[in-house]
Amino acid sequence: MIAQLKQAKRFNETLLLLFFSSFCLVLSIYRVAISATPTFLFLNWNLFLAFIPWAASSLLIIYPKLQQKKIAVISLLGVWLLFFPNAPYILTDLFHLRYATSTMPMWFDLLLILSFAWVGLIFGFMSLWDIEKILKKYLIKSRLKWLLKYRLSIPIFSSVLLFIGSFGIYLGRYLRWNSWDIMQEPLALIYDIGDRFINPFSHPRTWGVTLLMGLFLNLVYWSLRLIKYRKH
Repeated sequence: MIAQLKQAKRFNETLLLLFFSSFCLVLSIYRVAISATPTFLFLNWNLFLAFIPWAASSLLIIYPKLQQKKIAVISLLGVWLLFFPNAPYILTDLFHLRYATSTMPMWFDLLLILSFAWVGLIFGFMSLWDIEKILKKYLIKSRLKWLLKYRLSIPIFSSVLLFIGSFGIYLGRYLRWNSWDIMQEPLALIYDIGDRFINPFSHPRTWGVTLLMGLFLNLVYWSLRLIKYRKH
C-alpha cells in the first residue's frame, strides 16, 4: 500500500491527513478526560464518515486500473456521492455549542468543532479534486472532450456537486437521514426528497439551507482553487 501511495504521489497527503485526524481525536479525548463527559466524542464518527469519500476517490487514483472497470468506477463514484455531504456536514455541528457544558470553556469547544470541521472539509475538497481528475480523463477519451476547451467546465460541474452536497447536509441535519438510508429506507427517503421538489414553497428552510450552504462551500472551493493555481 505504501508503494502505491508513493507512486500515486499520495503518501505525504495521506500522512498529513492522518496527523490532522489524530490531532482531532486527541482533542476530543482530552475534553472527555477533563470534563468527565463524552460530549463531542461523536465528532470522531462524523470525521470517519467524511473520510469515506476521500477513501473512495483515492482508490481510483492509487489504482488507476480500476478506472478501466465500469462496475468499479460506478460503485466507487456512487459511494463518493452518497458520503460526500458528510465532509462539510461537520460545519453544522457548531449548533451543538449551545449544549456545551460549563466544565469546559466555550473557546475550547469552538476550536474543537472547528478543527473537526476543517479536516472534514479537507477530506471533501481533496476528494472533489480527485473526481475532477477522473472526469477529465473520461472526457478526453469521449465525444465530449470538446468541453475541455472551456476551462471552467469542470469547476462549474464541481460547483453543482457542492450544491447537491448542501442538499444532502440539509437531509442529514434537519431530516436526520443518513447516507446508508438509501439502502435501508429508500421509499421514505425518496418521498421526503420528492416532496421538497414538488412543493418547494412549502419548504423554505430546505432551499434556504441548500442555497446558502452551497454558496458558502463554493466560496471555500473557489478560494482554495485560487490559492492552488495562483501564479507566483
